[in-house]
Amino acid sequence: MSSASIHPTAIIAESAHIGAGVKVGPYAIIGEQVHLGDQTVIEAHAVIHAYVTMGKQNHVHPFAAIGGLPQDISFDPDLATSTRIGDANTFREGVTINRASFENKATQIGNHCYFMNCAHVGHDCVVGDNNIFASQATLGGHTHVGDRIFFGGGAMVHQFCRVGSYAMIAGIAPVTQDVIPFTLLGRSPVRHYRLNSIGLRRAGIVGPNFKALSTAFRLLRAKKPLDDLPDTTEIKYLRNWLAEESKRGIHGFITTKGKDTDSD
Repeated sequence: MSSASIHPTAIIAESAHIGAGVKVGPYAIIGEQVHLGDQTVIEAHAVIHAYVTMGKQNHVHPFAAIGGLPQDISFDPDLATSTRIGDANTFREGVTINRASFENKATQIGNHCYFMNCAHVGHDCVVGDNNIFASQATLGGHTHVGDRIFFGGGAMVHQFCRVGSYAMIAGIAPVTQDVIPFTLLGRSPVRHYRLNSIGLRRAGIVGPNFKALSTAFRLLRAKKPLDDLPDTTEIKYLRNWLAEESKRGIHGFITTKGKDTDSD
């Protein structure tokens, strides 16, 4: 902790580990068994609850609360559960992240995610890398999120849903079933309505790889298999994602293991 910058009004538990170059602002609170990686910034009035492990170069803005108890009335606060966060994430003002609800399990967040003000991640969620959560976007408990997804402001994801990589969810969308990778989800009623072409182009998924995804989207709309498509990285991921068991079913126009989907 000798190379860290700690404001004298901050409260830090004796069992907390503070990495090199960490900055902790006025009235911030760092709980028991917290690990803050090097170059992390905890701003004024932020709270890092017990059992949070955070990697390098994260930035927690004022009044964010990371690793709080699950919002589950049956949860036993004495259970050993945790929150694991990777590197270079940003948590803006009022963001809340809840720790897991099952013993020896963790709510997990990857690397390079950006959470705008008042976004929320519920207990037992698993969030990948390079995701953006606009203001007040919310994940219910046990949600699984891939990589490079944009959640519009106020989007609400029901517990146990899966959100595939490279998807984009419209603001204020009620997400009650799984979101197919590489697609846009929105409109009323909520459904998949086309590929996330701009996001795919920005990610370098162009040319034959994009064409393969476009064909896959048309086949899914027609409820046809993807067997004859080329084995691109994206198609392999899509096939594997569709083969996983779903607790919520899939929005829109196809079925998977689990519940039937909505009609288009």
